[in-house]
Amino acid sequence: MIDTEVLDYGLGEADDDDFDETVEVDDAQLPDHRYMDRELSWLAFNQRVLELAEDPSLPVLERANFLAIFASNLDEFFMVRVAGLKRRILTGLAVPTNVGRAPQDVLSDIAAAAHVLQDRHAHAFQELVRPALADHGVDIVTWDSLSDVDRRSLRGYFSNQIFPVLMPLAVDPAHPFPYISGLSLNLAVRLHSSKTGKQEFARLKVPSMLP
Repeated sequence: MIDTEVLDYGLGEADDDDFDETVEVDDAQLPDHRYMDRELSWLAFNQRVLELAEDPSLPVLERANFLAIFASNLDEFFMVRVAGLKRRILTGLAVPTNVGRAPQDVLSDIAAAAHVLQDRHAHAFQELVRPALADHGVDIVTWDSLSDVDRRSLRGYFSNQIFPVLMPLAVDPAHPFPYISGLSLNLAVRLHSSKTGKQEFARLKVPSMLP
C-alpha cells in the first residue's frame, strides 16, 4: 500500500510568487550533454538498488533481497531494452538518441556500465552479504567443506533425482548452438566419452523442476 504521507511530504499550496517569470532559452545556449541517455539512466537507477545491498546499516536479509532485485532488474533490462535496441539497429530504424549518441555507441556504453555493476554485485554478495548471512546462521557451503556423510547423501540425490532429467546438447559443426530460453539456467560443459576418449562441448540446461 502506498503511504500517502510520504507522497505528500514537502508538498503544499503554491503561490504565484513562488514562480519566477518564464524565460525563453535558445537550444544553442544549452550544453550539448544536458540530457542523459534513457538506457544509461536506467542502469544508474539499478545502481542505486545495488547501493542499498552494499549499505551495512540495513538488515542483512534486506540487503540479500536488494541483490536479488538488482539481478532480476538487469535480466529484464537486457531482455527488453537491450534486445529492443539491437532489433532497431538490425532493421535500420535506429536513430541517434536525444544526447546525440549513435545506437552502437550506446550499446558499448551499456556493456561497459553493466560489467562494472556486475562486478560490484558479485563483490557485494561474496565479500559483504555472504559473510553477514553466515554470522546469522545462513551459510552457503562448498563441496570441499562437506562431511563424508553429506557427500554420500548428495551423490545419492544427484543419481536419483537430478541425473535422470539432464539432457546435454552437443555443440559442434554438425549441431548448431541450441536455443537458450529467457531466464533459464544453463551450463557450458565438456563431456568425455568413455568409448572414444573424445571430448565434446555441450550446453546443459538446468531443469526448472529442480529446487
